Amino acid sequence: MRVAAPLVLRTGDRERLAKMASSRAGEAGLARRARIVLLAAEGLPHTEVAERCGTSVPTVRHWRSRYVAAGIKALEDLPRSGRPRSVDEVKIVVTTLEPPPKRLGVTHWSSRLLARELGVSTASIIEVWRKWELQPWRREGFKFSTDPKLEAKLTDVVGLYLHPPENAVVVCVDEKSQIQALDRTQPVLPLRPGLPERATHDYIRHGVTTLFAALEVATGQVVDACYPRHRHQEFLRFLKKVAAAWPGQDLHVVCDNYATHNHPEVKAWLAANPRVTLHFTPTGCSWLNLVEVFFSIITRQAIRRGTYRSVKELTTKIGEFIDGWNQRSQPFVWTKSADELLAKVKKKETSRAEH
Repeated sequence: MRVAAPLVLRTGDRERLAKMASSRAGEAGLARRARIVLLAAEGLPHTEVAERCGTSVPTVRHWRSRYVAAGIKALEDLPRSGRPRSVDEVKIVVTTLEPPPKRLGVTHWSSRLLARELGVSTASIIEVWRKWELQPWRREGFKFSTDPKLEAKLTDVVGLYLHPPENAVVVCVDEKSQIQALDRTQPVLPLRPGLPERATHDYIRHGVTTLFAALEVATGQVVDACYPRHRHQEFLRFLKKVAAAWPGQDLHVVCDNYATHNHPEVKAWLAANPRVTLHFTPTGCSWLNLVEVFFSIITRQAIRRGTYRSVKELTTKIGEFIDGWNQRSQPFVWTKSADELLAKVKKKETSRAEH
């Protein structure tokens, strides 16, 4: 069998070829060609070079000849013929960020609609959207507080969380209204291997209730009550229940600015019971009230997927959940300082003003 003579490398090429062959950042094809030339320079037969590089003998001969003719530069791909790429990436991005024309009657672009508008393929639109992390089909909500006492109220509430007064109890109070007692029209099909729990989409309404809850920040314990309505009478009744749950202790109650919380009868009772102090969250900052976290949990874990034939069944289920919650409760730990939160709020307001 005839063996080709060892390939003679140009001066200084061995180091450059070795670097190209071991590079992981460059093109894989170029690294393979560099390995072919290096092995050919060692005098290995074409068949062995092809086997080591995972290619064919004609390919080995081709790149060996290219190197002999023009050196390392010849290992790069030749310019391709044909039409240059016509997708204008900048135009796709700019058009995506603008509202669609009124003639289309849509609120946002879809990939197919934008592709038709710009005369390119849907795949090109999707590729650019993925690259630039554009998602026109999504919308997220946001809310800015217009409370003139935003800074003072936020600092007050966060101060209670991070540095509660000695020998005092901090509780977060709110009401979750319009909780519906919903009964499915057909029995719920239970969970099975390979199948989730299934329920009919239609239901029968059996009335509503309002859950009042007071969350003790230091322990996670919850005091609750369910009332048919959520007027100032119910709030005051619940406030008295909360005060009775911690007799003889100073109570700092975090709540929102709902009108019933500032009713004259409530103010009169607070004046007669100075150990109870209300602390109001800023307008539009319900996230600052930790009992909202508890409401989210009870909604997901007990209320939303339940089936109730009466309001009584619903309130019983709520009570059972809270009894179990209090047996396994843990402290609610606040980590952000008032300065950090205010900096974020100001940053969002500045961003809104710029747009």
